[in-house]
Amino acid sequence: MDQAARQQLKEFARKNAANALSVANMLMGMASILSSLNGRHHAACWLVLIGYLLDLADGAVARQLNACSALGAKLDDFADFTTFGIATSLLLRTPDLFDNILCMCYVLSVFVRLCFFSSGRFWYRGLPCIYSSAILSSASLLSGGSMALLRVLAMAMIIFMIRQTFYPHDRVLESQAWKKVVYAGGVVMVFCSSFPPACVYYLLWSVSYVLFPTSLWSSKSRLPP
Repeated sequence: MDQAARQQLKEFARKNAANALSVANMLMGMASILSSLNGRHHAACWLVLIGYLLDLADGAVARQLNACSALGAKLDDFADFTTFGIATSLLLRTPDLFDNILCMCYVLSVFVRLCFFSSGRFWYRGLPCIYSSAILSSASLLSGGSMALLRVLAMAMIIFMIRQTFYPHDRVLESQAWKKVVYAGGVVMVFCSSFPPACVYYLLWSVSYVLFPTSLWSSKSRLPP
């Protein structure tokens, strides 16, 4: 391979590295959907949590490589809707009519959340759907799929996502060192997926963002007027 071809290959990889992560996130969501439909609840939850890690990484990679694009933004939205909308909603699915209605309401709330994705450079409107998905997946794993708990949490997450409160932009991989350590811990926990402490780790991580968004996860910028 000559130097020009190698340069073109490197440029292609640079431009599409973040897109590859978004596609991987979407594939995790699709695999989670299939797992739920086939009754493999444990796998479905962990696939959503892997998508959680991929979603936190794709934006950081795009900005680091200066490869942000309209295509990348669309891929990210499609991946988020697949993994954190449809796949997560199926964790709530049972033959009961109420649970099916709750599934649809959850998907619609993620759709609304994505429509109002950002109010500015450093702030979101509404709870980012990746955190509500992480909470539901972790709680489901820890409770053995308790539908009573999942119903309550899902209704709470729907309210958090659509109420349009400001939340800080969570650039975990582009922020303080301790946030990068938290992310690295999440990657390690994927390999400990058969142990309850791994689920507790993701639950505490996501709940900390919901309960203490400004004190723990905000950037140095001020809330927009």
